[in-house]
Amino acid sequence: MSAPAATPNDPAQARRSRAPELWVVDAGQLPYSEATELQERIRAARQVDAVPDVLLLLEHPPVYTKGRRSDTRAELPMGEDWYRAQGVEVTATDRGGRVTYHGPGQLVGYPIVRIGDVLEYVRSLERAVVTALADEGITAEVRSGLTGVWVGERKIGSIGVHVSRGVTTHGFAVNVDGDLQPFEWIVPCGIEGVRMTSVLRETRRVGAMGCFSRRVAWRVAEELGRRQRLVSLPRLRDAVEAPMPPGAAL
Repeated sequence: MSAPAATPNDPAQARRSRAPELWVVDAGQLPYSEATELQERIRAARQVDAVPDVLLLLEHPPVYTKGRRSDTRAELPMGEDWYRAQGVEVTATDRGGRVTYHGPGQLVGYPIVRIGDVLEYVRSLERAVVTALADEGITAEVRSGLTGVWVGERKIGSIGVHVSRGVTTHGFAVNVDGDLQPFEWIVPCGIEGVRMTSVLRETRRVGAMGCFSRRVAWRVAEELGRRQRLVSLPRLRDAVEAPMPPGAAL
């Protein structure tokens, strides 16, 4: 999704041109462990200002991730070996929250950004997802006392973050056009009886992933007050593996 057309002497456009960059990287499909390792390397580079803020957009092969507050026995009631037999990896993670599922057809966003207020940051991610869904014609909302994004009685997006030395990892996941059955085998996010939905289920439009990922990137950058710059995964890896001194030109 491209930015709205600018008009001459447009103050909003002028502000965007002066805003710090957000590197937006389409990473394709990555195993969860590989994506976690990549986030950690980016975070270390961001903490010393070797790279600007980064937004990784990707999909994962099927995996259940257990957050710091997960109750494995209650939330994975079939037992971890059973889930692995169905072809779904099970792994622990340092993000907040409980058990959730990631798989093909789900857009995962990992912002590695410097923040101050953690709660406001989480709310900004929720607002970005809600607005991106509105761009698709889907009316979504947040619920008091619950983290994530809902369409009616069904949940469409989950959020879980981790912050270390002022820099975030993990982020959000939105169901676009993937298989929702694996959610039925667990207690998603520790919420009994919750049912999931997706962009496909709400709109009946296929092939939405590419356009929706661009909408989300634009809306996240907008919420964070950043100017997005599209960067390739190899370019990002090069920058992270050979960090520049703080203050060097990017």
